[in-house]
Amino acid sequence: MTKHWGCKFGSILLVLSLLSGCSAMLSRSYSSITPHNATPTALDDANTLRVDSYQELVNALIYLIDKGAETGIIRFDRTTESEAKSMLSDACLEVVKEDPLGAYAVEFIKYSLTPIVANYEADVQITYRRTREQVAAVVDATGTSAIRSELQETLSTFSSEVAMRISYFEGDSASIQTLVRQAYFANPDCALGLPDATVSMYPETGQRRIVEVQLTYPYSFQTLEERHTALNKKAAQLTLPIQEKTPEKQISSIVEIILSTCQTQTQDASTAYDVLFEGEGNDQGLSLTFSLLCKQIGLDCLIVDGSFNETPHIWNIVKTSQGYRHIDLTAEKPTLLFLDVDAEASGYQWDKELSPSCIAS
Repeated sequence: MTKHWGCKFGSILLVLSLLSGCSAMLSRSYSSITPHNATPTALDDANTLRVDSYQELVNALIYLIDKGAETGIIRFDRTTESEAKSMLSDACLEVVKEDPLGAYAVEFIKYSLTPIVANYEADVQITYRRTREQVAAVVDATGTSAIRSELQETLSTFSSEVAMRISYFEGDSASIQTLVRQAYFANPDCALGLPDATVSMYPETGQRRIVEVQLTYPYSFQTLEERHTALNKKAAQLTLPIQEKTPEKQISSIVEIILSTCQTQTQDASTAYDVLFEGEGNDQGLSLTFSLLCKQIGLDCLIVDGSFNETPHIWNIVKTSQGYRHIDLTAEKPTLLFLDVDAEASGYQWDKELSPSCIAS
């Protein structure tokens, strides 16, 4: 769906009507648009706005930013010079520092104040730190699951950045880094080296912010695309003979395929590509390979990012005909499917909120 500068941001609460020669200055809200008052605006200049309160001034500045205006005229009604200067100073600071769009897109705002008959008029100049294309590309993400989903989509296309306007999320940069890692493991065919993620938040705190994540991958885009294609082709070939088997037999066949292919367990081989094309893999590489082959034939499988005997460790949970079960391809008996109680008794620890329960049926 095409995104347009000026209609994308739910924080804009000002609608300017040129056909009727009127502008409606609206009360500020992130979830609704409710008329506050309607005052005339100059017919020959779409960037001339009338305000008579501090909140209307903030709304006017956000309106200009939202539509990408570099200049604008704001006319004050029933306001003294000192009041206008004070409001301009405070409003510009609030918009640049506290409003998500302003904090993300604007470098600074300058203005000059001129007396117009009995009123005052501010000539506003806005300098941006982002292009219109960057602002138009900002996506909305409400809550942790939506953020993780957007990150997963970004990683699946090996994109280098994503900017999200987030709501109902009060986490910090470390929380976003964790979601990047979770999103990475959700795409086993695209998990070809965990990228370095640089997280920036605009503003730093609050339930509504714009979060920018810049990703640096260990390989070029061309290499990642080539490996992604080769990996999916290989997975399809390996799983073709077991498509019609029962889930338990499919699982045991996948384990056999992986262990016969991966002759060496090494800490540096952490992707399914390493396992299937280089014959090497660590716990992460083996888990990604198992997840890849399971998903290739429609088995519900996920990666568990936890610990074993207090050491970071990765394994899988897969759905069988008896319910979900843990499986660890680095264990002495990797074909053994075990329950939560067995996993905990053996020294496995994980975030149980992120995975289905493995209990006796």
